[in-house]
Amino acid sequence: MKIIISGINGRMGRAIEEICSQSEDVVIVGGVDVNLGTPHKFPTVSSPFELGEGKIADVLVDFSHHSACALLCDYAVKTGTPTVFATTGHTPEELEMISEASKKVAVFRSANMSVGVNLIIELAKQAAGILSDFDIEIVEQHHNKKLDAPSGTALMIADGIKSVRQDSEYVYDRTKERKQRAENEIGIHSVRGGTIVGEHEVIFAGNNEVVKISHSASSREIFASGAIRAARFIAGKESGLYNMADLIAMQN
Repeated sequence: MKIIISGINGRMGRAIEEICSQSEDVVIVGGVDVNLGTPHKFPTVSSPFELGEGKIADVLVDFSHHSACALLCDYAVKTGTPTVFATTGHTPEELEMISEASKKVAVFRSANMSVGVNLIIELAKQAAGILSDFDIEIVEQHHNKKLDAPSGTALMIADGIKSVRQDSEYVYDRTKERKQRAENEIGIHSVRGGTIVGEHEVIFAGNNEVVKISHSASSREIFASGAIRAARFIAGKESGLYNMADLIAMQN
């Protein structure tokens, strides 16, 4: 499988490059990054269009920045290259771009490429239904270099819960108003520090009991491996918008 990595000089780009170097059936044919300079065994450019005309890869994997969305969607559509969007922080306008691109080419999008994280989302949805009178709080922790807050994964968890508790409202800051917590709130809290790879905890607090569902990532390798699995899944697929739930369902 031939792949292009967008964000090749970032932490996740380097993690994917390392995994591919150990694989016998995956080859990187190009890297894209706004910050050039790091040497690679393959061409590295600032725009995927500089890699050549037409489709040169089976899949493009994006771990760069959400602001690259328009360029990558344009490339995916014009070259017919299936694309995995694994970055976070997309604006509503960018999400619409991804949706429009998926009408013409296969697109895979997930704010978190870990199978374990996607499992706790399903568990949180079940718990939200069963523990219907429990308050819900989400706490996420990441390294001090992470740009967006809350994390895309925290929002994925919250969105999953809201699909069960449809009147839920997200609360990110309780310092501005002095009032009692509303029953339909989902508190979302962000911690940034050190080299924390990624930790998410969902707290269900009831009368005299607390239930917690958590996931801890000890290495970025789990996200890189998940991205490669997504690339394998989407390669050759017809146009459409796919996610981790589709990948997991195929394996069951």
